[in-house]
Amino acid sequence: MLNRLMGIIPNASEHGRGVEHMLEVCHWFMLVLFIGWGTFFLVSLYKFNKARHPKADYQGVRSHGSTHAEFAVIFIEAALLLGFAMPLWGKRVVDIPNQAEAMRVRAVGEQYAWNFHYAGPDGVFGRQNASFVTASNPLGLDPQDEAGKDDVVSKNELHVINQRPVVLEVTSKDVIHAVSVPQMRIAQDAIPGTKVPLWFRPIKLGKYEIICAQLCGAGHYAMRSVLMVDKQEDFEAFQKELFSMQHPAPASAK
Repeated sequence: MLNRLMGIIPNASEHGRGVEHMLEVCHWFMLVLFIGWGTFFLVSLYKFNKARHPKADYQGVRSHGSTHAEFAVIFIEAALLLGFAMPLWGKRVVDIPNQAEAMRVRAVGEQYAWNFHYAGPDGVFGRQNASFVTASNPLGLDPQDEAGKDDVVSKNELHVINQRPVVLEVTSKDVIHAVSVPQMRIAQDAIPGTKVPLWFRPIKLGKYEIICAQLCGAGHYAMRSVLMVDKQEDFEAFQKELFSMQHPAPASAK
């Protein structure tokens, strides 16, 4: 309820429920703190104003109530960190779905776009080398590698299947970027020379915005892509169309 009142974007991923629960607890806790400290401030203004106490009291507070309150705040914050935040983080980085269950896609950032690399029906990503990078081959796929013959690359448009786990291998071609999908409750820095797995399971069909969450240059504002959560048949149609565009049949075969 409090999340909705604060304008939090609706969740569209399986693990997002846990994130929303943690946010709800944090927001209620901050509301209690706001009311508590705000009340204390107003009471202090009234109780200790110059008209009521023209002579200063240099002994200060004699009770230990404020100390107990501060320790209570520290305890609750530690409970939120250890009981909610760290287990959620651990699940994201440890419990990654296996190869047979999940769809694996490489998310490669560049100034100022996202390239999404699909392994194709064989499930094996083709070899890459910077020497092969061209306008038509942005990820430098080796044209002689058999494993890459069925690979496809989508620019600024990521398609996934509803209810199926997705593992994004996040990296960058140039500077540090960050892939972020607020509705899926995911975000991960894209760092050159590394491949960091980021996974989620979409639970709602639809179109969602992917943004770069790291300031990456003058065109950072325009580095926006879309995530399409499709039905199985729609995803297959998308891949088939992409494959026919990037791997046209030889003229003799037409």
